[in-house]
Amino acid sequence: TLPSPCSPSNGSSRKLSVDEMYLSDTGGQYLDGTTDITRTMHWGVPTPLQKEAYTRVLMGNIDLSRLVFPPNTAGGTVESFARRALWDVGLNYGHGTGHGIGNFLSVHEWPVGFQSNNVPLTAGMFTSIEPGYYRDGEFGIRIEDVALVVEVQTKEPFLTFEVVSLVPYDRNLIDLSLLSPEQIRYLNTYYETIRARVGPELQRQQLEEEYHWLQRNTEP
Repeated sequence: TLPSPCSPSNGSSRKLSVDEMYLSDTGGQYLDGTTDITRTMHWGVPTPLQKEAYTRVLMGNIDLSRLVFPPNTAGGTVESFARRALWDVGLNYGHGTGHGIGNFLSVHEWPVGFQSNNVPLTAGMFTSIEPGYYRDGEFGIRIEDVALVVEVQTKEPFLTFEVVSLVPYDRNLIDLSLLSPEQIRYLNTYYETIRARVGPELQRQQLEEEYHWLQRNTEP
């Protein structure tokens, strides 16, 4: 049998370098749910284009995640919010913005998502939110979170997303000068949530190195 494209082999393996950007698409299935989380990181000095592109992907992730919209809105109606920051400078990505995620079921679960053939969004649905940007032969960026559709009390009950994947973004790649005050507030609230929910569990398991890493990467 042939190895799958995702299987490591002596022929394809190589050493990691601090001079490159890395995209890590992770996930697992647990008795209480399924995860699908992607983070992109650079351990050295990113180029100005890498840093701007990453920041604009993050801006799109935030803009869609914090969006407030009417009940029964189709995902395709709001999908462009994830692309707007990239479109502003003539960038884009060639895949869907998100897909339904099963509860201990399929990782890509139709019919939830942001395509034209997906069903309207309603409270209780889980979807990924995953804008990206890619340059062939150079680097790839994707920031993927798992989000729950929840009700928000406006003048009438509307909907928004609650991001339930609690993993910091790469501070080394964020150009704060591009972010709006609202986007920075969103990031700080998200980091507070990560600290409050993940920090005590790391301490309970006596994972001190991981706990200090989390504290450094969730500073305001």
